[in-house]
Amino acid sequence: MTRTSIDRDDSKRLMLFAGRTSRVLGETIAEKLGMELGDVTLKTFANGEIYVRFEESIRGADVFLIQSTSRPANDALMELLIMIDAAKLASAHRINAVIPWYGYSRQDKKSAPREPITAKLVAELLQAAGVDRVLTMDLHAGQVQGFFRIPVDHMTAIPLLVDHFLERQRTGELDNLVVVSPDAGRAKLANHVAEKLGASLAVLTKQRPEHNAAEITLLVGDVKGRDAILIDDMIDTAGTLVAGADTIRKAGARRIYAAAVHGLFSPPAFERLAGSAIEEIVVTDTVPLTPDAPTDLIKVVSVARILADSVHNVFCDESVSEIFAGENQLF
Repeated sequence: MTRTSIDRDDSKRLMLFAGRTSRVLGETIAEKLGMELGDVTLKTFANGEIYVRFEESIRGADVFLIQSTSRPANDALMELLIMIDAAKLASAHRINAVIPWYGYSRQDKKSAPREPITAKLVAELLQAAGVDRVLTMDLHAGQVQGFFRIPVDHMTAIPLLVDHFLERQRTGELDNLVVVSPDAGRAKLANHVAEKLGASLAVLTKQRPEHNAAEITLLVGDVKGRDAILIDDMIDTAGTLVAGADTIRKAGARRIYAAAVHGLFSPPAFERLAGSAIEEIVVTDTVPLTPDAPTDLIKVVSVARILADSVHNVFCDESVSEIFAGENQLF
């Protein structure tokens, strides 16, 4: 009989549940922990309201709820909040929200008058619902951790992306590499990846005339005759990515690759990417690909092992940063 919980000698019990945006990832994490996902009913009424019921006792358990707040972002967030509330009312001992993609993280400060700081609002909603701890991955802005009054474990999937390209180097598929930051804000990340790959660094600068629109204004660095990797934490509508690829192609890059932790791919991302100069895009499964995704162009590496190890260490009161050798604190 397959377990739906892990018990410790001191009577602590781990139980794992997944929301509808992260069901497949949740099953993979459970498999790596040697257990099964717990049974939870999740459904949406005709008027859009969400219903949650845990179908087994979670009293006294350390409950881990896996849910990326990806598209439809508001439904996913509300479902997670209701799962937290249901777990609290069912007398769970500790409630841990595992949020591989933390939605609204781009709105981390006021860039103009009369704007909200929505990343902080989401943090307050999670805490008001009753969460005890948050595990998240590659936040768009690291300061989002400071919006919480509870522990936040900030994990990173950057080593997975680095390993993918190191393997391509070993096989001779990539040569004379340059890592390109899509904007000045990601230069630290791009420089870290460049050091790991033994590559040089280039930086693009951009401006945004409006939301989900980007204009490249300058390329700093040499890309001529080189294999270029555009690196970012996320890809949404792919406007920045495609504009950056066009710029470095015109500057003489030989082949162009792209990598990001979170592949949101909101429309019209696939249409833009299909006509771009990018040969391959590497993302993780923090956000599931839609059925119309061009799988010949997009390569997915899984974060399930990282998340499983993090869940295990949190449950056992062990260090999470040791899993990443401190790299999760760099960005």
